[in-house]
Amino acid sequence: MKNSLSILTVPAFDDNYLWIIHDGCHAVVVDPGDASPILATLSEHGLRLSAILLTHHHADHIGGVAELLKHAAVPVYGPAHDSIAVVSHSLTQDDVVSITEPHLTLKVIDVPGHTAGHIAYFAQEQHWLFCGDTLFAGGCGRLFEGTPTQMLSSLDKLAGLPDDSLVYCAHEYTLSNLRFALEIEPDNPQLQQRMRAEQAKRQQGVATVPSRLALEKQTNPFLRAREATVYQRLLAAGKLNQGGDAVAVFAALREWKNHYI
Repeated sequence: MKNSLSILTVPAFDDNYLWIIHDGCHAVVVDPGDASPILATLSEHGLRLSAILLTHHHADHIGGVAELLKHAAVPVYGPAHDSIAVVSHSLTQDDVVSITEPHLTLKVIDVPGHTAGHIAYFAQEQHWLFCGDTLFAGGCGRLFEGTPTQMLSSLDKLAGLPDDSLVYCAHEYTLSNLRFALEIEPDNPQLQQRMRAEQAKRQQGVATVPSRLALEKQTNPFLRAREATVYQRLLAAGKLNQGGDAVAVFAALREWKNHYI
């Protein structure tokens, strides 16, 4: 049932978030880059691991899988095109992951860009999006293996999900992302308000993730590459040539953010 599942936030490394979806007894872990905090959290809450979900091959997302498998022989779901040896169930666009305990159904979305085979998982009943390093709160992932065209298409897919979807990304990058967003749209009132709200959370040690997709569409410049305000700001800053399309705008945004302090 919709209300029978909960999500635990497990901080790891300097700024990663690992996610545990559970029903009070059984648990699914998303992108366990480190086994130790996962095992500690499972023990603390009396949970039994039943499956592992992976979005892409970077070590801070898969590094704990081998250790977790020593404790529980569970299926490992992951991208078919991202070369992860520990994956037992390879997935691609529109595949459906059905887990019995906890009762969880997820649709797979291909979102290449950050890596060539990156995928996201969408719980259609709960409207939960586990998007790894593709979409961040206020930002998006770097293009290590993909192209701007691929990444914009991937973000367009995610932006097409229901507005009330909760975005469970994998890093606490929000304040840095919003500082850049304000560079792009300083007069955006929703963005100004969001920065104040997220700063208050961080001052209290509260995670800024998950965020709502509707808020991302109002404040995240990488989901706003077709907005006139974004286009004009890039032109004024000399980051874009006149007449650039949405891909050119996105590419200019990503390149600027790569070097933004």
